[in-house]
Amino acid sequence: MRISRTLATLTVACAVLLTTAGTTATAGTTTTAGTTNTAGTRAAATGEPYCGITWGSGDKVAGTLSDAPLTEVRTGRHDCYDRVVFEFDGTVTGYSIGYGETYTEGEGLALSPYTAGGALLRVSLRAPAYDDEHLATVPYRVGDHVANVLRYQTLRDVVFGGSFEGYSTFAVGVRARLPFRVLVLAGPGTHSRIVLDVAHQWQQ
Repeated sequence: MRISRTLATLTVACAVLLTTAGTTATAGTTTTAGTTNTAGTRAAATGEPYCGITWGSGDKVAGTLSDAPLTEVRTGRHDCYDRVVFEFDGTVTGYSIGYGETYTEGEGLALSPYTAGGALLRVSLRAPAYDDEHLATVPYRVGDHVANVLRYQTLRDVVFGGSFEGYSTFAVGVRARLPFRVLVLAGPGTHSRIVLDVAHQWQQ
């Protein structure tokens, strides 16, 4: 009887040891998986600028006030960035664009609660969205979402903030605080354009 009890005790002890060893092996597997994830992270971010983009995310300001009115806003998808184009009936060079809260013109209502995206670009164009008779030259009203950005990698929203005393405002919602640039282009015809490009990411 004593021998049988001893054998039974040894059997239980061996079972416990085997279970513990199995748990250790599983833990080891988890550690290995973690290492693999770390390596994956290193591969995903090489530190090289994405598409060679070195625009930065600081404020961009240029140009002077113009009376050439805004006529259209449109967006486009590109390989390395998403684009917003503001077109004017005449020559416009003035803008102030940067990350931060955007307020409606003349009223001062914050637009961030009404604009999709993880970060907000405040776009102030130094030109009106109305003509000499103060009639609107664009079909948008304050608070309107003026672009369909479905399937865009970076853009999340474009909201009209109004036009007052010669300035027109937009809140541009983007996925995160990402590099951006601003271009002033002539055409088509006698028109001009202010172009906002926002990169898809910071690094390769």
